[in-house]
Amino acid sequence: MDYTQWARDTFKDDTYATEITGIVIDKAVDGTSVCSLEIGEKHLNADDHVMGGVTFTIADLAFAVAANVGELTTVSINSSISFIGVAKGKKLIAEGKTIKSGRSTCTVSVDVHDEIGTKVAYAVFTGMRVR
Repeated sequence: MDYTQWARDTFKDDTYATEITGIVIDKAVDGTSVCSLEIGEKHLNADDHVMGGVTFTIADLAFAVAANVGELTTVSINSSISFIGVAKGKKLIAEGKTIKSGRSTCTVSVDVHDEIGTKVAYAVFTGMRVR
């Protein structure tokens, strides 16, 4: 089932990610997600590269969408991110994939890259089902 509109409606009040940062939920289907961000001046650090916090934020939203589609409300209880490259394109894309979905916890991996395929980060999140 395609949960994309459900995810957009559910996370629209996550104003830091969606309004301030400008992340868009492109796809939410059966434990997976795709989120994207048009890179702008406000996303860059002093060295003219996307700030690590921006990269983490898009990874975090991709986790939240993938972990919550068709599931009980799920929140992150642990996360790890490895920054592995610098975006060379004009768009960041985060793809979340549920690795394990249990009764009370889940594990989601997130790959972050740009639109030309440059790998930017890899993250793993552990989520807890809260209701």
